[in-house]
Order: sequence, then structure tokens, then C-alpha cells
Amino acid sequence: MGVFFLGERLRTMQWIPVALAAIGVAYLTFVYGQLPWIALLLAFSFGFYGLVKKLAPLGPVHGLTLETGILFLPAFVYLGIVESNNTAAFLHSGITSDLLMIGAGVVTTIPLLMFASAAKQIPLTMIGLLQYIAPTIQFLIGVFIYKETFDQSRLIGFSIVWLALIIFWVENYLGNRVVVSHMKVNLRP
Repeated sequence: MGVFFLGERLRTMQWIPVALAAIGVAYLTFVYGQLPWIALLLAFSFGFYGLVKKLAPLGPVHGLTLETGILFLPAFVYLGIVESNNTAAFLHSGITSDLLMIGAGVVTTIPLLMFASAAKQIPLTMIGLLQYIAPTIQFLIGVFIYKETFDQSRLIGFSIVWLALIIFWVENYLGNRVVVSHMKVNLRP
């Protein structure tokens, strides 16, 4: 989105991790045996969300307030329907469940505010590659907490993606060091 819609430019060495990440995702898709429509839909929808947040004139708090306001009426109607059908959970499942549902709102809001703030401050191309962190955390939870299977094909696919992330971070770190060093040289009297 950053490259195609915003004209952001990647340095030559940044295209290597982009290509590696694409190869890793393509490999996992091949092993999976079919196109992962849900994963791709989530990726593209969140990519467009990031693009909108980048272009939006509102700050993080005002933007999230607007988003919440837009969704208020549909959510209110839905809650009315489930309440009238006696299928509502809030205030019907016990204090622990009610507190967990309230806490889920806070746990969701804070990352959305942080994302909106970051989207304004860093290139969308960097945000896109950093978005691989969430699936990695989900992967680690799946393997180590829920004891899901992790076979050799997944090791290969995820290793390619992780290698891409490492290369991107190293290249970005080194690229920023060169820019900062160049700025210091130009600032000297």
C-alpha cells in the first residue's frame, strides 16, 4: 500500500525481505493446498485500514472516536437483537465474564490507538513488514501453549518469513545509522 498508493520508496536491500516474505507466504500456501482466503482477506483489509489511518487528517484519539461512533448504531442494534433473543452474554454470564468483556475493550483500544499513532509517524511499508510480528506471536502461542503441531513444512515457511524480518530490521537499522551519521557530518560548522 505504501509503495503503490503513497509513492514510498524501498531501498534496494529492502526489496530482498519483501521478496522473501512473499516466497514464505507462497510456500505456506502451497503446502496448505489452497489459497488461504481468510488470511488474505484479513491482510488486505488491515492493509487498507493502515492506508486510511495514514491518510486520515484526524489524530489517533479523534480517529478512533469517529470509527467507534460509526459502528455505534449497528452494534447497538445487534446488542438489542441478542438481548431480545435471550442470547446476550453481557450482564448474563457472571461478574467474571462481564469484567473480561469490559477488559477486552481496553485491551483492544490501546493497540488501536498505538497503531494509529505509529501509522502517522513511520512509513506504511515498514508497518506492513512489522505486521508479521502478530502472526508470529499467534504461532508461538499455538505451538507452545495450545500444543498445535509444527511440522517441517511450517518450519521452512516460517523460517523464510522470519529471515525476511531479520534482514529488514538489520537493513533498516544500518540504513538509519548511515542517515544519522550523514546528518551529523552536515551539521558540523
